[in-house]
Amino acid sequence: MASSVSSPNDFEKAQARRHNLRRLWLAFLLFPAVAILLTFVFLPMASAIWYSVYDWDGLVRGEFVGLANFQEVLFNPQNNKFLFNAFANNVKVFVALMIVQNGLALALALLLAREPKGYRFYQVAFFLPVILSTVIIGFQWKLFLNPIFGLVNTFLRYVGLGEWAMPWLGLPETALGSMILVNTWHWVGFPTLVFLAAIHRIPKDLIEAARLDGASEWAIAKDVIWPLMAPAVTIIVVLTFIGSFNWFEIPYIMGGLEGSPAYSTDMLGLLFYRTAFGSVSTGNSDFGTGSALAVLIFVFIFTFSTIATKYLTSREVELS
Repeated sequence: MASSVSSPNDFEKAQARRHNLRRLWLAFLLFPAVAILLTFVFLPMASAIWYSVYDWDGLVRGEFVGLANFQEVLFNPQNNKFLFNAFANNVKVFVALMIVQNGLALALALLLAREPKGYRFYQVAFFLPVILSTVIIGFQWKLFLNPIFGLVNTFLRYVGLGEWAMPWLGLPETALGSMILVNTWHWVGFPTLVFLAAIHRIPKDLIEAARLDGASEWAIAKDVIWPLMAPAVTIIVVLTFIGSFNWFEIPYIMGGLEGSPAYSTDMLGLLFYRTAFGSVSTGNSDFGTGSALAVLIFVFIFTFSTIATKYLTSREVELS
């Protein structure tokens, strides 16, 4: 009578078929994400590197020039003065967002973690501006900050502070700060929820034990909660850095392509756009120099983000 027991070879073949089917299913699921990354991330990056080593006459590619476009960006006095100014403005934005936006987000997260009355409503209210279009936010606040009929100056005059009313976006001293505050209003909900989620991961026994030992709320926040929030802090710091040096929509909508007034709101993203596609100040488009600038921005962001991530990750305290 034939044996009904499968041989070891049949079992191994069945396992191999299941393994192959699993790999095909995973490949099917990953294909859309990989296709999007290749189309909209890696292909443009490769194109920028390719364009940066050629001379361009409008849309017509000229001869191979090697690193000449990079030298033009970094060492030509007519170009690097705009580069250094835009870079300094991006640094100001990063520092200001770390202090104002993320500092406010941490304070709100600590407050919401105590679950005050109506805290779920506040969570939604703080996060609601994040889901709004940045373009809409920019136009909305540009109207609010209008020096004649804007809501901000109208309110200041109404409460008797008319001397404080000013053209917020028309003065170099206030334009960049106004945009930073608008960005803070727009995005503060995101780091707030990230910090709040990190606080909720901390065992409540640790916090209660610190309170029983007589620790103040400030000491608990500084010595217990803050060290255990390190993974969330790493995420927010790196994302804030990347966002600060990719800042484009808010300054473009509220200040224009030239970074007005007097280039006080000029950013690396605006400078790249003007260089690659042309503007009143830069004249005709220059794909070669613009692509070289884009490559330099990418290398800087990638290098700094990698170093910062490794450094901040090494300081994280893992929860057991």
